[in-house]
Amino acid sequence: MSSTPLPPALESAVERGRPSPLGATPTGRGVNFAVHSSVAEAVELCLYEPASGATRGSVRLPGRTGDVWHGYLPLPHASAGDLYGYRVHGPFAPERGLRCNAKKLLIDPCARALSGEPRADRALFDAGEDAALDSGAVMPRCRIVDPAYDWGDDRPPGTPWNDTVLYELHVKGFTARHPLVPQRLRGTYLGLAEPAVVEWLSRLGVTAVELMPCQAFMTEGFLRERGLVNYWGYNPIAWSAPATQYAIDDPVGEFRQMVRALHAGGIEVILDVVYNHSAEGSESGPTLSLKGFDNAAYYRLDPADPARYENWTGCGNTIDASHPASRALILDSLRWWAEAMHVDGFRFDLAPVLGRDGGDFDRAAPLFASLRADPALAYLKLIAEPWDLGPGGYQLGQFPSGWAEWNDRYRDTMRSFWRGEHHGVGAFAERFAGSSDIFRHRGRKPAASVNFITAHDGFTLADLVSYNDRHNDANLEQNRDGHSDNRSWNCGVEGPSSDPAIEALRRRQVRNFLATLLLSQGVPMLQAGDEFGRSQRGNNNAYCQDNELGWLDWSLAGSDPGLVEFVRRLLAFRRRRPELRRETFLKGAGRSGRSHDVCWLRPDGREMQEADWNDPRTAALAITLAGAGRAEDRLLVLVNRGAEAVEYRLPALADGRRWTLVADTAAPQAPLLAEPAATRLVGARSLAVLEAG
Repeated sequence: MSSTPLPPALESAVERGRPSPLGATPTGRGVNFAVHSSVAEAVELCLYEPASGATRGSVRLPGRTGDVWHGYLPLPHASAGDLYGYRVHGPFAPERGLRCNAKKLLIDPCARALSGEPRADRALFDAGEDAALDSGAVMPRCRIVDPAYDWGDDRPPGTPWNDTVLYELHVKGFTARHPLVPQRLRGTYLGLAEPAVVEWLSRLGVTAVELMPCQAFMTEGFLRERGLVNYWGYNPIAWSAPATQYAIDDPVGEFRQMVRALHAGGIEVILDVVYNHSAEGSESGPTLSLKGFDNAAYYRLDPADPARYENWTGCGNTIDASHPASRALILDSLRWWAEAMHVDGFRFDLAPVLGRDGGDFDRAAPLFASLRADPALAYLKLIAEPWDLGPGGYQLGQFPSGWAEWNDRYRDTMRSFWRGEHHGVGAFAERFAGSSDIFRHRGRKPAASVNFITAHDGFTLADLVSYNDRHNDANLEQNRDGHSDNRSWNCGVEGPSSDPAIEALRRRQVRNFLATLLLSQGVPMLQAGDEFGRSQRGNNNAYCQDNELGWLDWSLAGSDPGLVEFVRRLLAFRRRRPELRRETFLKGAGRSGRSHDVCWLRPDGREMQEADWNDPRTAALAITLAGAGRAEDRLLVLVNRGAEAVEYRLPALADGRRWTLVADTAAPQAPLLAEPAATRLVGARSLAVLEAG
């Protein structure tokens, strides 16, 4: 589809406009358009009818300030709700890293809303004969969004880091099968705003939802060819536009309604954001936006062959966050989500990419410094996935002060511990105590560690105790995708079992993992549905399963209400006991007139010695945590990963006080009564927690 020039009257109406802010900005009397390109010879603004998407015409932006092209259209020629896109006229020389092609309709890098996602077509590509094909008919349009919105009495919950409990969920998958969500709202932003959904989250005790990608994304061609889709959404096409897949009519307005509803329930909204790559893929991928505007500014190109991309993400390209244009675009996007959409924080996918200044990771990288200096962003919750595929890509513990990080060492250690690997228990203790060996530096605190047993990427908790191996055949990749080192244990049978003993062991292992997670220092993160036994039938990479395999089965919530209640009880206990949410790391030392903040004991009640820590046969230990008040206000955690029951000597309490059972993973229905005895038997592969009362 060739662009059609605007009638002369409109051509003469176009004004020079302003270079800031980037994007399409309504002013009340018209719209200012501004976009970056250091290599363009001209930038053409294309306008479309807001209802039909039909072409209205096009005009070249008349202003250029530095590398920003800009123009202004007064009313009635442009206003909020109108559709637009861009064509960039300039050099097409891939061997020099230049990929301008006016045949390709481009998404505004700062677009706030889209009309959909690109349709599969040769016209999206620029190799060979495809370079001459016009992509206008298969590309979505950008929609001009008014940033003004009546938020009413919306207030961010502002939950402190040490009180935070994260809950990772997929917007569609969470409500696609929810019986209390109206059918038309299931799988949408508005479905997540339903009172029954917000109540579930609030009653469970989580304080923040970590939403899997809600930035506009598209499905890759190889998935379309297999009849599959990109379900998870880690393939962005517009960083500031809400994904249309979860909207009914108005992605921006409906996303805002969702945020308001969650905030009203005391739930913060954390977005999983993907600024490390884009859906434009490798040098043979489609031209959708950044590639056509300023390829060499936005992407890391191979210095030896600028026609090729450096691929440190596994997705074909890598954003060059050290370039001022990329950095400005990322910061603009973050500010939009924070200020206009009231998001409370961000989890950064493959976050080391953002800290690569000149190639190597640097915690003082310009983007991190800009985040710290920006008043709209500095105090939001910032979470790093601390690894990528680039050189020195594993950076756990190396992010700046104020950041939290997904702690995969916690995940791996606890999985190995509870499946009974014969290693010393020291690693378990270190992770349980907040991973000070990783995070105790530069003023960081225990809350820097986001502890998790499961996440979207890998087995669900029910599958972790039911499968030794991945079962990803539904992904149509010959079961070669997904992790092979899962540190899982099927408890004796691969997959579903009708053996009552195996099922009982699996349920106990699930409770062991949940109790460990919720009693550990640091910020716990639950995966949605793990609290009621959600399964993906052994698929540990369900990124392309937009179906009942990837969606939550809410009927399970009624089949095992005891597990849900177990999680609620432990989360309530965590809220009540500040020693489980410390702001400083445990020292293992006494304070003046008070007990040690933590003691590590053998089952016989004596303190653990070096030989006990290093003995691979050690399968049981007791942990006492001192309360915030008097020395007798203590907690006691009895841990037994062994195959036999262990009798523990309980520490003596003064003033006639007794140990009160809080939870026992081997007997979840046990009455919560005071323990008059001096000992307690802890069953095989189980954990018990008691408090002095």
